[in-house]
Amino acid sequence: MEVRRYGDQDQVAFLLSHHGANNMELVVPSPELELAFAHFYDDFAQNDRENADYYFEGKTDFSTYVQRLHDEAMGVNLREGYVPCSHFWLVDAQKTVLGAIRVRHNINNEFLAIEAGHIGYDIAPSHRGKGNGKVMLKLALPKAAELGIERALITADEDNLASRGVIEANGGEFESIVLGKVFPNALARYWVDCK
Repeated sequence: MEVRRYGDQDQVAFLLSHHGANNMELVVPSPELELAFAHFYDDFAQNDRENADYYFEGKTDFSTYVQRLHDEAMGVNLREGYVPCSHFWLVDAQKTVLGAIRVRHNINNEFLAIEAGHIGYDIAPSHRGKGNGKVMLKLALPKAAELGIERALITADEDNLASRGVIEANGGEFESIVLGKVFPNALARYWVDCK
């Protein structure tokens, strides 16, 4: 495969075809991935404590955690302030969980509309810097389109250049920098076409 321009969406296509990304897929969380998820969590616990807390329930009560994620996708038993949200894990050919991505079905509250957006994601610390975030977002955009989302709002901390690069590589159009009420850092807002 010849890539004439190594940047943005061409870079994502290159990663998909040349770095084993064709062996990666997004999967719905399932009981069969409990051990793989435990390794994913442990990676965060050892290397990114701040974000590990988000996944702690999966480490302590995996079956309840997976059921909650499925319920969120169906829009049932939602916690206060939550909207229906589909959860996917990026796995490789060995079923290693490399990342997690959330596609919120709508952004019908102030926090989501300003700070969190339609899509949120994390790559396990030991799998960062390898193009996995770009691939994961690329694979998630059609999932958002299937939910009727034509343009997704995606945010990143203003100083998180890696995450901003993931968004930009997938065609993200920068909108603005905002200060929200919940997240402590300035956020860069992007819009990405899902189709």
